[in-house]
Amino acid sequence: MSSQPSAPGSPGPAGLPGPAGPAGLPEMAGPAGPVSSADPSAGLSGQLSPIDPAGELRGLANDCVHCGFCLPACPTYQLWGEEMDSPRGRIHLISQILEGATGTSAAAAHIDRCLGCMACVPACPSGVRYDRLIEAARSWAEEPPAGAAAPPLPPRSRRERAARAAIFATFPYPRRLRPLLAPLRAAQGAGLDRLLARTGLAERLSPELAAALRVAPAPARRSPAGLASGGRLPGRIPARGARRAVVGMLTGCVQQVFFPAVNVATARVLAAEGCDVVIPAGQGCCGALSLHGGRRAEAIGFARRAIVEFERAGVDAVIVNSAGCGSAMKEYKELFAGDGGWAPRAAALSGKVRDFTEFLAELGPAAVRHPLPVSAAYHDACHLGHAQQITAQPRALLRAIPGRRRAEIPDGSTCCGSAGIYNLVQPEAARALGERKAVAIEATGAQLLVSANPGCSLQISAALGARGVRMPMAHIAEVLDASLRSVPVSKLLTA
Repeated sequence: MSSQPSAPGSPGPAGLPGPAGPAGLPEMAGPAGPVSSADPSAGLSGQLSPIDPAGELRGLANDCVHCGFCLPACPTYQLWGEEMDSPRGRIHLISQILEGATGTSAAAAHIDRCLGCMACVPACPSGVRYDRLIEAARSWAEEPPAGAAAPPLPPRSRRERAARAAIFATFPYPRRLRPLLAPLRAAQGAGLDRLLARTGLAERLSPELAAALRVAPAPARRSPAGLASGGRLPGRIPARGARRAVVGMLTGCVQQVFFPAVNVATARVLAAEGCDVVIPAGQGCCGALSLHGGRRAEAIGFARRAIVEFERAGVDAVIVNSAGCGSAMKEYKELFAGDGGWAPRAAALSGKVRDFTEFLAELGPAAVRHPLPVSAAYHDACHLGHAQQITAQPRALLRAIPGRRRAEIPDGSTCCGSAGIYNLVQPEAARALGERKAVAIEATGAQLLVSANPGCSLQISAALGARGVRMPMAHIAEVLDASLRSVPVSKLLTA
């Protein structure tokens, strides 16, 4: 398949039916296509749409000039070569719906198949805010707008709604997620997860359950030192040496349940670099999964709680060690735009949010790095590299560790298929992308894979395991922590 954009006026790569629209895009299809005919009383006549009363989304969509530069950057377009599974095609679908057309189940499927990896955003020469458009489109299925004559997108099936309800009722709540570890470990210990996968029973019962078992982490060899009772970090960890900053730390949901050692390492590194680390006990979920999944109202509720907790903490910066969470918290300003009471508070907090690597690069090193003789490849998490444009800082931090040998991943900016809950609700596409990523990582010959996002770590570990490749993984905080504490590299490779 060619990765070149379609020429203006040519048909899309999948030979989509219908007369050609701009840049070869199909005009609105009939009932069997992605959208039904537009209501002539809506949109095209200049009337305000209930799903876009201020015309903001239409303005964003009109920024797209259909150049096609997004196509080779888009993982789903790479997989299928289907115009409607590219950012350009999805923007065209969204525009049609904004102009009064009703999306069919086909349109909903094309929108759902978007990873939200944001690779198209930096690739776009026109600066189209695709992130805003796709989040709005996802909300049409999750939170149908009031006042619309017909839902912009059809409701999901009962099974899909139940699966998503279970996901969003569990993963953002560590107190609900943590009790599931015991039965998961029992199933893994008895080999039940492998039996279910081998027989296909889990897939027949629920594709989402099968996907969850596939990416579930293996049991940790030991609990990390430094946790207080109940598996929590203490509320405040003092700086070692002269205090250079007072920072808050987000502990996350999946991160604190499945990867508590990452939070411990993050706090230790920050303290070693002269930071008092404040960890608000009531912070809860930041809202990232909900926001990126189209559940805007739910995300706002989580965000309000996070804003209040970190305001009370009185910190100079809020440090986040999970790429998706950091990206969402930096969006609080836009999430609360127009809300007079919350907008200034949200903007103030967003301005304090820093990725762990971003903050350390700004702060500069104070603690001594000790050698770590290891060949390590760094994986760019999409919501760090694409959404936050943070790619140089993690590499600079790793490069400053004596003895560490660099191994770059071919096509490393392409999504691994994790993408929030994507690998649970779109398991086949996620598996294909995970396989591609595993092949690329294996080709580096690295001894260690370094990541900055818990979802990526779970997804890539499962993909490597499916190929029979055992490659240890570590968060960049764990690598820095090992260097600062002069931990033998063998500890990282057996963790």
